[in-house]
Amino acid sequence: MSPTITTSSEANGNVSAATARAAASAAASAAAAGPQPVTMAKALNTAMAHAMVADDSVLVFGEDVGKLGGVFRITDGLMATFGEQRCFDTPLAESGIVGMAVGMAINGMRPVVEMQFDAFAYPAFEQIVSHVAKMHNRTRGRVKLPMVIRVPYAGGIGGVEHHCDSSESYYAHTAGLKVYTPATVADAYRMLREAIDSNDPIMFMEPKKLYWSKDLVDLELLREEYEGKNDGGRATEGRAAVARSGTDATLIAYGPSVPTALAAAAAAAEEGRSLEVIDIRTIVPFDDETVSASVRKTGRAVVIAEAHGFASVSSEIVARVQERCFHYLAAPIRRVTGFDVPYPAPKLEHYYLPGVDRILDAVDDLQWED
Repeated sequence: MSPTITTSSEANGNVSAATARAAASAAASAAAAGPQPVTMAKALNTAMAHAMVADDSVLVFGEDVGKLGGVFRITDGLMATFGEQRCFDTPLAESGIVGMAVGMAINGMRPVVEMQFDAFAYPAFEQIVSHVAKMHNRTRGRVKLPMVIRVPYAGGIGGVEHHCDSSESYYAHTAGLKVYTPATVADAYRMLREAIDSNDPIMFMEPKKLYWSKDLVDLELLREEYEGKNDGGRATEGRAAVARSGTDATLIAYGPSVPTALAAAAAAAEEGRSLEVIDIRTIVPFDDETVSASVRKTGRAVVIAEAHGFASVSSEIVARVQERCFHYLAAPIRRVTGFDVPYPAPKLEHYYLPGVDRILDAVDDLQWED
């Protein structure tokens, strides 16, 4: 049986005090160490821990997120540090998990729930579409739902169907939801902190094949920068990033496709072609300004995504760019996406996923002849 949830200081006092001491010690060690090789998994874990220290109303729950620390160990240690009141396991019932989170969010909590795998979230889709996305509008703004639904998504791990879906288009199409997807370790920390602090419901799409990617990052410095903000603004929401500057064409990508786009740009540079790479970061809200500015500069664009191409986020990006940059385009916008078939068996996924060669072929097809 799951424990009764409360935010009272009596229930959380001992755990919170111990947590604060442990966090202070860890912070001091991190500050002394400076930038270290950090995985995205560690950045996400640390973001949740820091958020839980900063706000007693933040809770983490889902299937196997407690004692096990999650299938990908993203919640490792949170139950031990914060206690079963604030990080706990649930039954295998995604609809129930999200429904419970809705009730908690209505009553002043900030739940962070994990869906374990992308396609495992589909049983909760009715809750997400009918209640999570619509509650604020249904109540004419009186009720807010400050909740985060974490969804490990996309392929590249040798999984089978129901474990490697790219389901972002479903959520992006649903008015009332925001959709985040980090591509770097630092962004994983920043964006999850922002998502947890937001008063809006956020689908936080985590590229599972990037969980073990590493960057030199000072997590304590990121914490100080984030918690030092006093303007109530959002550092990454609705702001794409220029991941690599270029002049000849723009590669537009998000989440798991960003490293692939960067690899393609590096390969193109060896052939004498300068490609700019835009990391979307938040699919909803979408940063038209940064994307359009890049395409107007280069005059050519390729959109890259693992999801199916038909009726997708990549379709929407092409439409938005075409509407805003039509007179600047030297060639039709190309797309490199997953094929419009169910996700293939592990030994075939390298054919299905966008790769450097497919991207460079699309770039070559951008009508370079005068």
